[in-house]
Amino acid sequence: MSSVPDRSDLDEEYTWALDEMFASDEAWEEAYEQVESRLDESRAYEGRVTESAATLRDVLQLREELMRTVSNVASYARMRSDEDTRDQEYQALSARARSLASEASSAASFIEPELQRTDRETLDSYLDAESDLQRYDHYLDDVMRLQPHTRSPEVEELLAELSEVTGAPSDIYGMLSDADMEFPVVEGPDGGEVQITQSNFTTKLKHTDRAFRRRVYEAYFDEWGNFRNTVAASLKNAVKGDVKTARARNYDTAREAALDGSNIPVAVYDTLVDTVEDNLDVLQRHVDLKRDRLGVDEVAMYDLYAPLTDGEAPEVDYEQAKEWVIEAVAPLGDEYQSRLAEGLESRWVDVYENRGKRSGAYSGGTYDSQPYILMNYQDDPASMFTLAHELGHSMHSELTSETQPYVYSDYGIFVAEIASTVNEALLTNHLLDTVEDEQLRRHVLDEYLERFRSTLFRQTLFADFEHRIHTISEEGGALTPDRLDEEYGELKREFYANAATGDRIDREWMRIPHFYYNYYVYQYATGISAANAIVESIREEGEPAAERYREFLRTGSREYPLDLLDGVGVDMTDAAAVEAAIDAYDSYLAEFETLS
Repeated sequence: MSSVPDRSDLDEEYTWALDEMFASDEAWEEAYEQVESRLDESRAYEGRVTESAATLRDVLQLREELMRTVSNVASYARMRSDEDTRDQEYQALSARARSLASEASSAASFIEPELQRTDRETLDSYLDAESDLQRYDHYLDDVMRLQPHTRSPEVEELLAELSEVTGAPSDIYGMLSDADMEFPVVEGPDGGEVQITQSNFTTKLKHTDRAFRRRVYEAYFDEWGNFRNTVAASLKNAVKGDVKTARARNYDTAREAALDGSNIPVAVYDTLVDTVEDNLDVLQRHVDLKRDRLGVDEVAMYDLYAPLTDGEAPEVDYEQAKEWVIEAVAPLGDEYQSRLAEGLESRWVDVYENRGKRSGAYSGGTYDSQPYILMNYQDDPASMFTLAHELGHSMHSELTSETQPYVYSDYGIFVAEIASTVNEALLTNHLLDTVEDEQLRRHVLDEYLERFRSTLFRQTLFADFEHRIHTISEEGGALTPDRLDEEYGELKREFYANAATGDRIDREWMRIPHFYYNYYVYQYATGISAANAIVESIREEGEPAAERYREFLRTGSREYPLDLLDGVGVDMTDAAAVEAAIDAYDSYLAEFETLS
């Protein structure tokens, strides 16, 4: 039986250096108590925010001091909990940190309503009078832009306090999927026992043994079926929370509210969905290619992750992955490349899966810390690409934190997903240009095709589903398990019209944590579209395009996302960027056919 190690069995060099953030849990407690003891300082400014330039400076600087510490406290607690989600001590720390963040937000919730009750002319005069305020110019513009959707100080305080409650469905789902659910053991290709986990599920679906893939697929989704009502109730309430919060802020829809936070027009969302769904023939070409390569009459859902290549994916150990990723980012300049390499040797990455560890991968850390990357590395090309992806996020954070003040360090996901997918594209190009091993080249190209499929098409499917279920809730409909199955299954059959879908895939929505993130997933698809355009410009122009991109990374959230993209020559309000990405996907399909 394949086994997953305990945390204590991992070598330290393959774990992240969280002691660089807090040397001990006692140091964490001191920081926690420091924030808690200073919240009344923030509350004391209520009613006085705009009485003078000096007062405005003082209140904004105090909020930054407190929220920077809160960010460190919350990030450390979450990452410790993610190391082993069964650890109740760190679950408790994480819960306390979320409560503190909610309380700190509540203690400062009066600031923006008070700013919005003044006029921009007065605020501009304060910026002229107080040099330390000048860095807040774009922040103040953003605050005034949202004036129609900001409520009274009393309501803002209540909404801040309720954030912990509205986040409960996501917390419950996370505990269920990562800590409580125990997935079955199935018979492996060699007759032994194989334990299914959240982290290895898609890896097992890449196995060349079709009967094994089917056993894994059916056992996995049957286990989810045992929790159907629980997960449906959790998602239903997450959606209701989004809808009610949007209405409390005077938005017509939850989608409008979610996108307006980053100043993204709803038209960008619709353009993405419409353009992708008008080009499903390219996705279906991939499915047909997979059918032919697998030698089956019809592609089943448990075949979707199976490689187009013959044989198992070549092993790519972590050390080799690091080397190739470092080489791949050379077009972004010597400083970018050397800093990424240094990070990999400085324990940015928590590399391997262990029992109870949060599934998936992410890039974390704070303005004051080094980046931290959670991985569940599986010694395969997919894990190598995930490493490149997360390092894109981490380098984005590094360059932003180095260049921008704290107020502009929290850039949105809309631009974040561009940084990650640029690295994926660079890795693909590097390996196809330099690796002579034809088997590995085919696997690299197959992996990138899968990433295009799952990022551009799959995430757009998710985006359509997410919008559908929010619309149902907004119109008073009931999000029952059957209705969720129905909506999701309908989309799956539309996207994969030339495949055998079956009933189990209808419940795939149950395994997607991003549906709890409030209109988050579409940004993966816009991200890969923008990244494709950026990489093409770097390949064509070289250093001038690379410098424009580095400036994009350094700017953080000092500009609105669409303005940032304008600086690198990308317009996401136009279907052309999405169409170009689909064309690139189509050309990679054609290239694979030439290698076969």
